[in-house]
Amino acid sequence: MTDTSINTQAHSHDTEAQFSDYFALLKPRVMTLVVFTAFVGLLAAPTPVHPFIGFCAILFIAIGGGASGALNMWWDADIDAVMKRTQRRPIPAGKVTGDEAFAIGIALSAFSVVFLGLASNWVAAGLLAFTIFFYVVIYTMWLKRWTPQNIVIGGAAGAFPPMIGWAVATGGISVESVLMFCLTFMWTPPHFWALALFMRKDYDNADVPMLTVTHGRRSTRIHILVYTVLLAVLAIGAGFTSIGGPIYLTVAVVLNVLFLRGAVQIWKRDEDMSEEDNFLVERKFFKLSLLYLFAHFGAILVEAGFDKFGVWA
Repeated sequence: MTDTSINTQAHSHDTEAQFSDYFALLKPRVMTLVVFTAFVGLLAAPTPVHPFIGFCAILFIAIGGGASGALNMWWDADIDAVMKRTQRRPIPAGKVTGDEAFAIGIALSAFSVVFLGLASNWVAAGLLAFTIFFYVVIYTMWLKRWTPQNIVIGGAAGAFPPMIGWAVATGGISVESVLMFCLTFMWTPPHFWALALFMRKDYDNADVPMLTVTHGRRSTRIHILVYTVLLAVLAIGAGFTSIGGPIYLTVAVVLNVLFLRGAVQIWKRDEDMSEEDNFLVERKFFKLSLLYLFAHFGAILVEAGFDKFGVWA
């Protein structure tokens, strides 16, 4: 274990913790993506789910995602304290202790897995349990501080929610749910490497071996371009499967052309250019990457709705 436990256990509350501080432990922004992709997986599945069961399932998946976030903040409190982007998180800000974050994370993990199993099925619950384990142990505790490929392998944790949603409806895994997994999995590296490009000093200070730190900006930009090309092939190809359709295909073509153009612009950046110019290009690509995933899954959701109502029949 890192020095996190020493730092966080000795950390006193600077101010009295509010509900918002405990909620922030759950990483609500990340939880939004988890909930949305799981919801799409649930509705895109061919098997209908009772609305109440569906609501409960999504709630428990969200809680499981939040539990992962709390455990991640517990373990990473030491590096969060030195990174500008994360210094205001509840633990380094002194509003919540590491022990509290750990207890909340463990309790919510167990609660979410057990109740998802009871509400839907144990295949979905098992996938949720594995997702929490993968994110906390495989990614946070092991890969993140050990290899520059941390986000490549660790990205699988964020790619499981649509598979969990699909399993809630069908009780199993299929080609379609794996495709949705792959879409998120391949999107994760260029998304986070773009963030690492304009936040490199944070990772330098925290001694986290992101690709930008270990291999430099130029190598990172090449990796972003390669992964974006592979992602475009996968994303557009998915339009010709059962989760695709004319709306999805249109969205995929337009967004992947824009995404590829952004990746090429990043790849062409000159290291002699001003830091501000590079920052603007990299930040623009990062913002586009946020829209990219939500738009693709939104299109899958629309296609599923049209299919269920017989629009394409």
